Amino acid sequence: MDSSRPPRENRPRLGLPLWALLLLAALALPRVVVHDLGIDVGGLVTALLALVPPAVWVVVALRARVPSPVTTLVVVGALYGIGLGLGHNLMWDSVFEDEPQLSGSLDGELPAAAEEILMRSATFGSSVFTGAVVGLVAGLVASGIRRLGRSDGARR
Repeated sequence: MDSSRPPRENRPRLGLPLWALLLLAALALPRVVVHDLGIDVGGLVTALLALVPPAVWVVVALRARVPSPVTTLVVVGALYGIGLGLGHNLMWDSVFEDEPQLSGSLDGELPAAAEEILMRSATFGSSVFTGAVVGLVAGLVASGIRRLGRSDGARR
């Protein structure tokens, strides 16, 4: 048994302390700023900002041997989604020259303030959902890698 690691019963339920989950989620936030402010950093940097944070999540989950990579990384993704939603709402005025408006059957039916609250809430909700899906995909990748490692070790 690795003496540098606490026994399983003393470890956090998700396999990582809250501060580590928050730090992992924060790794993906620079992309939010770059995207929302329309900063052109080039295709390679954009790809790195999108792909490196979830890759780091996978590596950390595997290295820490979290009990369930899917559960842990969905939580990390949801935390990232909260940051994404907050970022979108904080930069709302910078992103939109003209306030976005609803169209269709609700057009003109809601006061402007209610319309803005509805749109900002939808943006926040979809951001949390997006983050959770990114975490789910990363968790599935980590679980797959873990399984491959176990089956490869069993063959040796």
